[in-house]
Amino acid sequence: MKMSRMKKLAGLLALGLTLAVCGAAGAAYEPQKPADAANFYQSAELEKRSVSFKSLYDLKIAGNLYLPKQMQADKKYSAIIVGHPMGAVKEQSADLYAQKLAERGFVTLSIDLPYWGGSEGTPRNSVNTAAYADAFSSAVDYLGTRSFIDREKIGVIGICGSGSFAISAAKIDPRIKALATVSMYDMGAAVRDGLRHSTTLEQRKQLAAAAAEQRYKEFLGGEKEYTSGTVHEITDKSSAIEKEFFDFYRTERGEVTPPGANPQTTTHPTLTSFVSFMNFYPFNDIETIAPRPLLFIAGDKAHSLEFSEDAYRRAAEPKELYLVKGAGHVDLYDRVNLIPFAKLGSFFHKYLD
Repeated sequence: MKMSRMKKLAGLLALGLTLAVCGAAGAAYEPQKPADAANFYQSAELEKRSVSFKSLYDLKIAGNLYLPKQMQADKKYSAIIVGHPMGAVKEQSADLYAQKLAERGFVTLSIDLPYWGGSEGTPRNSVNTAAYADAFSSAVDYLGTRSFIDREKIGVIGICGSGSFAISAAKIDPRIKALATVSMYDMGAAVRDGLRHSTTLEQRKQLAAAAAEQRYKEFLGGEKEYTSGTVHEITDKSSAIEKEFFDFYRTERGEVTPPGANPQTTTHPTLTSFVSFMNFYPFNDIETIAPRPLLFIAGDKAHSLEFSEDAYRRAAEPKELYLVKGAGHVDLYDRVNLIPFAKLGSFFHKYLD
């Protein structure tokens, strides 16, 4: 389904993409796939199990569980839950992280957030921040009741938007013993304010008005409208950020259309639910997570760096902001020579072992 011009505009304004530099007029665009991009990595060292479990809201959460092939029968393992970028599915970035951390001795679980991928929830592609955060706690429920898991040693990695959802979960779930975020987006601030506070109050009101008007249409049986997410084509007016996401989500580098989904709506939230991000403040009270440790990883060239910096500033010790030199936002989705897996491994070994 195609988005109307108004809904596209609303999505772009909400994410502050007008700050990005446009490409040269008339230049043919060639998508970039770095040599070290490995989103669809498959480890030969692990056993993969497709699992599912119920959330607090009685929604089935789908996940991929990664185990050492030679499990020690008398050992209880530390575990890490991995959440995918906003609008993505577990096969995009989360599976890669889960496998790389499992190779370092952890049992890991990548999950699909509710309303996305293999997890339940209708309407599809809905924004529901409470259900998103609960998915991480529900994953703790699942892992903490496995006989081979030490329930006192469960951590979380949240990539992009999942970083903010995982923080929201950790504030009220002390069972999450350590938390790392990667290329984090504060989805509330991104929609309210845009990147570097580029969204005006009037633009915010335009987005809310468009969503409110759309509610009438859908209440009367009209079709769903979608917003934000990744563009489906690159033009001479496309921004650098649009190109960055396009290269991952709209090419063989990282494109995934889950069974039953429509490739025209992948990554796009429903317009009527998208505005609920305006009421999402994940960094409020982030200091209450202490003394559990927080690690914020971001590229020093990432357009999203401001969110990791803000969270770090607000958080209490122990905390660390780790910048990856030369890396952008999407680089840390799949570029295995840039992603600091060793840093993540040492962080979780320190606090979960």
